[in-house]
Parts: sequence; C-alpha cells; structure tokens
Amino acid sequence: MDQSVGFLRRLGAVLLDILIVFLPIGLLVSALFQTELNSLISNMIEGLYMLIVPVFWYGYVVGKKIMGIRIVKTNGKDVGIGTMLLRVVLSGAIYGLTFGVLYIVSAFFVVFRKDHRAIHDLFAGTYVTNAEPGEAAALPEA
Repeated sequence: MDQSVGFLRRLGAVLLDILIVFLPIGLLVSALFQTELNSLISNMIEGLYMLIVPVFWYGYVVGKKIMGIRIVKTNGKDVGIGTMLLRVVLSGAIYGLTFGVLYIVSAFFVVFRKDHRAIHDLFAGTYVTNAEPGEAAALPEA
C-alpha cells in the first residue's frame, strides 16, 4: 500500500546523499579548482543534482533510492522539471530568505502532518513515498 514517508527515512536519505554525493563533490571541486568560488561551484553542482536526477530517475536521488523512497506529485505521477524547480529552487530561496527558520518548521511539518509533507512538498505539489515507479497513488485529501 502506498503511503507518505516520515521524518527518519527522509533524514536518512539526506544523510546518505551528504556522504555519498555531496561530500565527494565538495572534495573533487576543491581538488580541481583552487579558487574562492569552490563553495559556489559545489552548490551549483549539488543543486543541479537535486533538480535533474529525480526527473530522469523516477523521483529518486541516491540517498532516497538506498532508503527505498522517492518523490512523486500528489496525483501519483512522476515529477517533471517544473515540479522540481518549485521544490528545489523556489523553496530553497524561501528557506534562505528566512535564514533557515522555515527549514526547521518544515521538519516539524514532516513529523506532525498526517501526510508528512514538508514546505517544499506543499510548494511543488509533491510527497515522498515508498511506492515503486508505476505504483504511486494520488495523495488522499487531508
């Protein structure tokens, strides 16, 4: 049965992405480019990863794939580039403008909301599920 995924599995996926994807990217960029822009270059690559990989990999990124969870639209369909732009770029800007305060609020949303949707899920019309590709159902109305 399809269900939205709670905080611990989502946190595990993020931590895995940090260890398996983001840390190596940061180290590689630092080794290749001896510049003050290392952080900017790393952030751009990581942002593109979060934006593009789920579109072509049925809502998965490496951490989510390992944890057996993925991002889908609330209608159960796979995410597209527009959805991921809302999820990654718009929500990232809003989290940044609030100096991370809404990021903390978002974590509480995942813990306490029945549908476990974070602020970026609400913006983009997505949720995180354990359903395999082709199995995701529309998210029931709250």
